[in-house]
Amino acid sequence: MAIITEEEDVPKSLVPPGSKEPTMKNPKPQSQNPFPFWFYSTLIFSLATLLFVSLSLYSSQSDPRSWFLSLPPALRQHYSDGRTIKVQVNPDESPIEVFVAESGPIQSENVIIIHGLGLSSYAFRETIQSLGSKGIRGVAIDLPGNGFSDKSMVVVGGDREIGFLGRVKEVYGLIQEKGVFWAFDQMVETGDLPYEEIIKLQNSKRRSVKAIELGSEETARVLGQVIDTLGLSPVHLVLHDSALGLASNWVSENPQSVRSITLVDSSINPALPLWVLHIPIIREVLLGFSFGFKKLVSLRCSKEMALSQVEAHRILLKGRNGREAVLGSLKKLNHSFDIAQWGNSDAVNRIPMQVVWSKQVSDVWIEEGQRVAKALPKAKFVTHSGSRWPQESKSGELTDYIADFVSAFPRSIRRVSEEPIPEKVQKILDEANADGNHDHVHSGYSDAYGLGEGWTT
Repeated sequence: MAIITEEEDVPKSLVPPGSKEPTMKNPKPQSQNPFPFWFYSTLIFSLATLLFVSLSLYSSQSDPRSWFLSLPPALRQHYSDGRTIKVQVNPDESPIEVFVAESGPIQSENVIIIHGLGLSSYAFRETIQSLGSKGIRGVAIDLPGNGFSDKSMVVVGGDREIGFLGRVKEVYGLIQEKGVFWAFDQMVETGDLPYEEIIKLQNSKRRSVKAIELGSEETARVLGQVIDTLGLSPVHLVLHDSALGLASNWVSENPQSVRSITLVDSSINPALPLWVLHIPIIREVLLGFSFGFKKLVSLRCSKEMALSQVEAHRILLKGRNGREAVLGSLKKLNHSFDIAQWGNSDAVNRIPMQVVWSKQVSDVWIEEGQRVAKALPKAKFVTHSGSRWPQESKSGELTDYIADFVSAFPRSIRRVSEEPIPEKVQKILDEANADGNHDHVHSGYSDAYGLGEGWTT
C-alpha cells in the first residue's frame, strides 16, 4: 500500500543562469570599544574635580581668616610684629584699617617710609629694624589697597553694575519682602508699574564690594591721620618708587611737619609694570605662579631678590582684591606731576632733601637720576649699588644713607598736646577759684581720675 505525503513548497530564489548562488553567512556580533566611554568619563570627572577645587580655593581665599592662615611664616610674623590703625580715607565712607610696622626707641628721630604701588611695609622690614638698632625709630606703613591694610570696603546703596546674577538675587529678595503680587497690586491701583520705586528700593539695599583707590588727596588724608595717631610729627620722610606722586600733596600742605625727605629711586610710574595685570590670562599667570612673577620682578625691579621674597610680594598683591585696588590707584596717579615745580615751591623748597639712586640698572635710569638731581639742585645726591628695589638686597646700604642724613640734623622737638580737662573737672576748678576752697579742688580732681581721697594732701 502506497503512502502519499505532501512536501512543503520551498521557495527557490531565482538565480540568473551563469551566476553562482549566494551563500548565506551568519553575521558576527560587533564588539563595542570601551575606550570612548572611559575617556569621556575620565574627562568629565577631571573637569568636575578641577571646578570643585577652584571654587574651594576661591571661597577660602575670599575668607580673610583662611587667607591669613595660608600665608608663609615670614608674612605672618611680620603681621604679628605690627599693628593696625583706623583711618578715614573719605569723609562719607566708613573707617578702614591701615597696617603699621615699627622698630626703635619712641623718644628718638622718627623716620616714616612710604612704599610705591605693588609693594608694602614687608619690603622694608629689614630697613626699619636696622634703623631701630641705630637708635632711630623706623615706621613703615601699608597704604590702603596694599599689604595688610584694607583693600576693599562694603558699600551700601548706589547704582553700580552688579551683573545678571546680582539682578536675579535682588528681584528674589524683593519678592520675599513685598510678596509676589505687590507689583501687580500697585499697577492696579495706580495704573502704572512702580518701576522707579523698585529701582530705588533695590539701590538702597544693594551691598557691593568696592576696591580702595588712592590718589594724592586720599594718601594725604591717610598719612596725616597715621602721623597724628602715632605722634610722629615732625618726621623724616622716605619716599620710594611711585610714593613721591602719592605723598607730594601732604608734604606741600604740611611742610612744618617734615624735617627731611629722602627719595629712593622715585618716579611717577612704578618700577613694577602693573599695566600687564589688566590683560586677562597674562595676569592669571603672573599672579598665579611664582616663576611668572619672579620673571616680571627680575626684568624691571630687582634681579637679586630671593624667590621667597618675590613670593611674599606676589601673595600680598594677589590676595583680598589687591590687584583691583592697585590698578585703581595706578589710574589716579598724577602722571603730569612736575618734580621741579614741586621741589622749588615755597612750601617744599626749605625742606632738606636727599636723593638715593641706583647706578646699576641701566644708562636710561642713570640719566633719569641726573634729571631728578637737576630738578632739585639743593638736594644731596648719592648712588647705591642695588636695583630699583634696593630695600631687599641692599638694605644695609640704604639704611646707612638714611641714618647718616637724619643724624646730621639737630634733635627734633616734639609738639606735645595737652590732654583736655574734662568738663566736670573744669566746673569744679572754676568753682574753687571763685570760692578759694583749694581742698575741694584737689578732692574733686583726684576723684575724677580715680585716684581716691588718699592721694590728696
